[in-house]
Amino acid sequence: MNVCSTRDERLQVPLSRALVEGIAPDGGLYVPRRLPARVAKAMTGPTALPQLVPGLLAPFFKGDALATELQAIAAEAFDFAAPLRPVGGGAERLSVLELYHGPTAAFKDFGARFLASCLARIPRPDARPMTILVATSGDTGGAVAAAFHRKPGFRVVLLYPEGKVSPMQERQLTCWDGNVRSFAVRGSFDDCQRLAKEALRDVPLHESLCMTSANSINIGRLLPQIACFASSSLRIREVEGCTASYVIPSGNLGQAVACVWARELGLPIGEILLAHNANRAVPDFLADGRWRPRPSIATIASAMDVGDPSNFERLRFLYRDHATMAARLRAVSIGDDLIRRSIQTEYQQSGLALCPHSATAAQAYRMLPERERRESHWVLVATAHPAKFQEIVEPLIGRALVPPPALARLLARPARRVAIDASLDAMRERLPAA
Repeated sequence: MNVCSTRDERLQVPLSRALVEGIAPDGGLYVPRRLPARVAKAMTGPTALPQLVPGLLAPFFKGDALATELQAIAAEAFDFAAPLRPVGGGAERLSVLELYHGPTAAFKDFGARFLASCLARIPRPDARPMTILVATSGDTGGAVAAAFHRKPGFRVVLLYPEGKVSPMQERQLTCWDGNVRSFAVRGSFDDCQRLAKEALRDVPLHESLCMTSANSINIGRLLPQIACFASSSLRIREVEGCTASYVIPSGNLGQAVACVWARELGLPIGEILLAHNANRAVPDFLADGRWRPRPSIATIASAMDVGDPSNFERLRFLYRDHATMAARLRAVSIGDDLIRRSIQTEYQQSGLALCPHSATAAQAYRMLPERERRESHWVLVATAHPAKFQEIVEPLIGRALVPPPALARLLARPARRVAIDASLDAMRERLPAA
């Protein structure tokens, strides 16, 4: 399968090339020109991710250099679980999809490890190391660093907004050595994302460093996330005979696009509700049809502090007009006070400890009319372990949170970081030599 740019369907490349390039030459994002048909009808048997992924993603890799490697890639990338846990009882059917059991305790581990496994297997005529450039609002950088750390043939450059990630997230972003460098950018996540795009479009810089991106602008990050929605929705259909509806914490919209693509493939997915924090460009667009990107607002759900989400371009490619998108998606904006209340309430009522992002999804669910909550099996997508946000969550639930062992090992490492201005020249001066 060839993929094309969101800005020009005539600009088509093989999938492996899109994984290596990260972003299209015209600044667009790579997408399937048409999503494969009838994929879901062939989905039978095990729903565990390593067994599910090869069949699910085979149509995307058809004819590609990686087609015969999918099984090995899936086994290597998906060596941890994505449990679907029921919550509470009564008339509501509610589950939490826990996507934080990977090495950095965040859902980004799925996409980062899959992309790393793919890139390591793509033949390249150039023997120089590839530079993986990442703009992160928290979890992406740590996941990508973990996936590529000390991996031969790769270097990683992390850009994160100084003072705008949680203390534990910053530790996770700056605990690396060897082939990983971390830059604290004096600005917002949108500035980091802008710098990454500028660097990728700078042809001499891009070529001299063999540069690509591991942000969700890279289609290789989104494809494996489809599997999480496929696996959980198929499990629900198998047990209950119904479709699953999802509430997704949303910032840069990579997870949202993956769920939308999963539904378009014919998987048993009903409603999709996007839960945003105070950064409400998407909820406002769905309400009135006017796209108004804006500077990001700092919130306690910091990984979703995105005022101009890149992946909105992929949604607009799929849903060519406002009416179609508004009919297929819903979005709400939740302020910090309600996020804090959600963390408290969910813990008091069910013993469920949630990070601020997952709590945003829980609050969005609780705001649905009771009839809607009872008519479908709803799934809250839990994107990060609550221990990554100890300073926020612990005072609200009244107990200490213990980081998972893998995360604790990372946090014990010494920190290394460099602060830079939010300009391409400042970043260029600090980038590794070709």
